[in-house]
Amino acid sequence: MKYIFLFVFSVLFPHCMAGTAKAGEWGCEVLLCAASANPSWHSVESCHPPMEKLISAMKSPGFSWPTCPEGGAGEPGYEKYAECPPGWNPANARAPQDRIRPQEPSQCARTVKRCKSRYSHFGNLGGRRRETTKDGVTRIFSGNNSCIYREYKRRPLRTDPYYFDIRDDATGEHDRYWFSLQP
Repeated sequence: MKYIFLFVFSVLFPHCMAGTAKAGEWGCEVLLCAASANPSWHSVESCHPPMEKLISAMKSPGFSWPTCPEGGAGEPGYEKYAECPPGWNPANARAPQDRIRPQEPSQCARTVKRCKSRYSHFGNLGGRRRETTKDGVTRIFSGNNSCIYREYKRRPLRTDPYYFDIRDDATGEHDRYWFSLQP
């Protein structure tokens, strides 16, 4: 895939940079620059004009992403949150019945069983209890058995939240290229 990307880059990039770029050419510039991972587009001087134009255009009402049909990618995807650490699962901060519209889960959660024996527990709590640790993990104990509780913590944010999925025509598989629009 790397070689295909370099080939597409070498064929399209000179045409995109020559003279005034058409809408499709600007989309190809954006795609090529956004897919640049090492170094990122921030370190490629020729990528600054098309990416700065994109960032500026995004502030306009009615903005639509420039596309690059030749590159096999349309608008990028966006995922604000990174994966939860191993053993944790994405969860919403609110109960499902409280949500007005679905959101990307902003918390990571896991169930913990602290007791060694099925008969041991830390007393009758008589309902729900909540505690927060120094590192920001919230524990919610529910019911009479305080051996089992649910932990929640903030889900990490992605440093590169935008992505393009680019199809490799040879294999038919997609490769995901993450990027940031932060200057």
